[in-house]
Amino acid sequence: MQLGIVYLIGAGPGDPGLITARGLDCLRHADVVIYDHLIAARTLQHARPGAELLDVGTAAPQGMAQEAISILIGEKAREGKVVARLKWGDPFVFDGGGEEALFLHEQGIPFEVVPGVPAGIGVPAYAGVPVSYPGGGDTITLVRGYEDESRTPPDIDWASLARLGGTLVCYAGAQQLPRILEALQSHGWPGDDAAVIVYNGTLPNQETIAGTIAELEGVVRERPRREPAILVIGRVVGFRDHLRWFDSRPLFGRRVLVTRPREQAAELVDRLRALGAEPIEAPMIRILPPDDSAPLHRAAEDPAAFDWIVFTSANAVEAYMNAVLAERDLRALKGPRLCTVGTGTADRLARYGIKADVIPDEFRAEAVLGALAHVGALDGAHVLLPRSDIGREVIVEQLRAAGALVTDVIAYRTVLEETHREGDPDVYRMFLEGRIDVVTFTSPSAVRNFVKVYGADPAADLLKNTTVAAIGPVTAEAARQLGIHVSVQPATYTVAGLVDAIAAHFSRTKTIETV
Repeated sequence: MQLGIVYLIGAGPGDPGLITARGLDCLRHADVVIYDHLIAARTLQHARPGAELLDVGTAAPQGMAQEAISILIGEKAREGKVVARLKWGDPFVFDGGGEEALFLHEQGIPFEVVPGVPAGIGVPAYAGVPVSYPGGGDTITLVRGYEDESRTPPDIDWASLARLGGTLVCYAGAQQLPRILEALQSHGWPGDDAAVIVYNGTLPNQETIAGTIAELEGVVRERPRREPAILVIGRVVGFRDHLRWFDSRPLFGRRVLVTRPREQAAELVDRLRALGAEPIEAPMIRILPPDDSAPLHRAAEDPAAFDWIVFTSANAVEAYMNAVLAERDLRALKGPRLCTVGTGTADRLARYGIKADVIPDEFRAEAVLGALAHVGALDGAHVLLPRSDIGREVIVEQLRAAGALVTDVIAYRTVLEETHREGDPDVYRMFLEGRIDVVTFTSPSAVRNFVKVYGADPAADLLKNTTVAAIGPVTAEAARQLGIHVSVQPATYTVAGLVDAIAAHFSRTKTIETV
């Protein structure tokens, strides 16, 4: 059997966005993914469907554990598999990547090393500390400080480090951190030099503690923690107040529940992350084709038969355009005028190179009648309304009352999301532990299904101490009818508007707390 190949991939120090393009490419083509438990679940989602995923525990394991991992990697490669070995940080910086590579070399197994962002470089950057700067010293020293779980600091010539100066970056185990700070001072490093300790670096729950070496020693002794940290010492630490960017974003550290369908959540998730939030994806609905798609396809065969086509959601646009393109091309839409409820729906139409003729000033179905009537008489006008199977019938009734001839077709179905993937968060437990700051609803069906999942009274109780954000008045009203208090509602009913409104809400809250 032909040997496979092993890719030793550095996944970076936590943030899934720090893996390299080459690393992602190798991961996507792997048959087997062998990973440290510190690797983010979002990184593992890039593995191809059907790939074997194997968690081998801590980064930089000791002794026999490392040997066992090397043997496992080799066995999978001998089976002819493409193996992605995902490692925290960089494979060759304070990790077992060198041992694994040497083992593969000795076994004659092909391998490639894909470098990653080392924690000693990436974590200080996320804390606003450049590890080098003109005038900040001519050396950068990386120190390993987590050989075992004892309180004994690593065997290092601390006096030489003190004489060298420059920037010191230490990968510090929780047990050894106070001893390391003590050893530095007792061997000549000034206790009043600036330093920072960074826990959970590059992650949404990153915590940075700044002070002098002496002050930080006192902190870690008085309030010991279990997590390892990155310790940075040197003149460059003084730049943090000027260069901090990651933990100063408006939603930093906020956990936001995203209830949109998985395939439609990307924009909301990306915008939340850009403002520092930690999105928790827990889709409440799934979008499916209609049980009978024949009426939709008949309506798509001849768009020119209609004077108006009214889209009340981006899903309706997507479903109808797919039906049109299955029968004709975009030139078929040159006849009817197009109305979209909301700029988000208009944006989805614009992706096809088509501009909406009418967008009601008020982004809700009830405003459609007035917007269309403003353009021309509706009496006898042929109107197509592709919509959800659970869509509101208010617009149909109003248009028919105005004399329009309405063709009302089901373009898609909205159903309860019951598919849970491995690694999905335990949302109920997170609510009970108070670890969700915001819940977002972008449709009435998401609200109703949330209540269906948790029960009416329990759902309202779970959300009692949580900020609820609804994308628009129809969604907000659905929440209120179910006993859910809505705290945030944007002026423009779009994903961008929703995220901005959440950020503004917490900005006001922070201002009030400060005052």
